[in-house]
Amino acid sequence: MAELKIVKEGPPAAPEGAPPHRTGHKAWYRKLERTLDAIERSHDMADMLSAALSSIVRDFREELGVVGGRLYERKGSRYVLMHQTGKSRAPIGYKIPIHYAPIKTLLQTGYILMRESDPGFDARIEETLGVRVFAAILVGEQDEYAISFTLKGRIDETRTSYALNTIRHVINLKLRQQALFDILLEAREIQVSLLPKSDPKFAQYDIHGRSIPAEVVGGDLYDYIQVSEGDLGLAIADASGHGLPAALQARDVIIGLRMGMAEELKIVKTLEKLNRVISRSALASKFVSLFYGELEVNGNFIYSNCGHPPALLYHREKFRELKEGGPVLGPMSDLRYLRGFVRLRPGDILVLYTDGVSEAVDASDTEFGVDRIRRLIVYNARRSSTEIVDRLLKAVQDHSGLTTPRDDQTVVVVKPRSR
Repeated sequence: MAELKIVKEGPPAAPEGAPPHRTGHKAWYRKLERTLDAIERSHDMADMLSAALSSIVRDFREELGVVGGRLYERKGSRYVLMHQTGKSRAPIGYKIPIHYAPIKTLLQTGYILMRESDPGFDARIEETLGVRVFAAILVGEQDEYAISFTLKGRIDETRTSYALNTIRHVINLKLRQQALFDILLEAREIQVSLLPKSDPKFAQYDIHGRSIPAEVVGGDLYDYIQVSEGDLGLAIADASGHGLPAALQARDVIIGLRMGMAEELKIVKTLEKLNRVISRSALASKFVSLFYGELEVNGNFIYSNCGHPPALLYHREKFRELKEGGPVLGPMSDLRYLRGFVRLRPGDILVLYTDGVSEAVDASDTEFGVDRIRRLIVYNARRSSTEIVDRLLKAVQDHSGLTTPRDDQTVVVVKPRSR
């Protein structure tokens, strides 16, 4: 051969790069699908790369002439052998320098097919591996891994290029997907750290809250803020949408509330300041509904509802919706908010919830609705706050038939105990 055979990133477009039609091409595709499926089912990077390597060496001897394979990881200025399978005799830890000509080409193109007669082939390096003809691919956002295959017999260059570049493409997609998922897990850890670690011990009140995200992270949050020894802040927020943008916005609201209360700002002033911050935000998800109230030891409850589903106060077998406040936070920077006032007495129940609870639908698109929430409160009025929260969320799950909700669901229940 007079030159190296090089193919750019990604599987070649048909018909040029597609495998030639011949007897057995369906079986060839089935083997390729098995390899891709093994990649998709792998749960971490080591499993995925090992699965891809083993599958190719096991299944493609006849079609591609693959008899051995090696997995390298880049460490500094070398690619270091981490794993091998089939006819491959190099010691684990064997190092190939990045200035080696085939590696330079590989770093430029992502794929290479090379014979010992090609310029740049170094017999001293390849002899240790037992290689005269090889194909290799690079994978990873920073080309962290190289997968090399020993080839023997008659080699169909088009088919080899197509198969390995397809596999390379799928591995890179999987790695990007995993990287994104890792970021979401980190965001989830941050979000969980903002949720209360336990229910507050506040005077003679039984308080419990719970939040179920629709995705790894969600746009719902709730919080308890100890404003003073005799004053407890209760907050529940719902950022528009769900997922990471909504989670970040809900996080900012909770942090803003905590800061406002630490500065001893009044409820209305804190909410108006929060609204200005959210309104100037560059996030696409910048509409946040919020219900915030401060509960005093004597049962006085001062609140403001910023476009949130009204909290329900069950008192003497009647319900009162706590609506006083203003619009959702975010659309306009100069909004004004009002305060509402109620008093909690022994036997009363205060329920805060997000619209993921009331608007959860069943198979016929019927919402769970506020009436069902009310009936459940009445039926379980003598139970603890924890039991009411659990039974309400279970009833919503049964209604929708989904174990993972379509929208984030959060409930906080407050019950004054008899003095």
